[in-house]
Amino acid sequence: MQIRIHGRGGQGVVSAAEMLSIAAFLEGRFAQAFPSFGSERMGAPVMAFCRIDDQPIRLREPVMHPDALIIQDPTLLHQRNIFDGIDPSGYVLINSTRDLKELGIEFALKDLPHGHVCTVPATELAIRYVGRPLPNGTLLGGFAAMTGALKLESVVAAIRSKFPGKIGESNVAAAEAAYELVAHRAAPEEAHV
Repeated sequence: MQIRIHGRGGQGVVSAAEMLSIAAFLEGRFAQAFPSFGSERMGAPVMAFCRIDDQPIRLREPVMHPDALIIQDPTLLHQRNIFDGIDPSGYVLINSTRDLKELGIEFALKDLPHGHVCTVPATELAIRYVGRPLPNGTLLGGFAAMTGALKLESVVAAIRSKFPGKIGESNVAAAEAAYELVAHRAAPEEAHV
């Protein structure tokens, strides 16, 4: 599975990709995570990539044809090319309190299978549980529920390894809340790995 994460500097985009790869390693799979920076300032658009496979991964280039997109910042939704290359059976998880129609993107994603596009209020959950508007760990819980590509237990362990102590536990609580929200919207299907 190839995952592309879009967000802004300071939102933990790179950490999200790293935690996905850690979760995959914990499940005995191969993974890689790496960033792509345009401008390295706080608030600038940032992309990070993660690949998960049952075989060794030899590719080292950016993910141009993702099986999944995670959009950490909804202000990037109308950025040119954000949905380019998404697999026809791919997944899109968006950090937003609004639905696709309200976001004005329902037509861009209309051909994806039912249940493969979801919004989750990750920033609001992060504020509630973590006390800061950092949606990265929260979205990983939603990603696990939507795709079934990783177990929630692996995501939780990855968060705890990246952020030990109280910060980790509050991020785990936010990820679990996002998992429950997304799981109740649609049951995950077999992931395409």
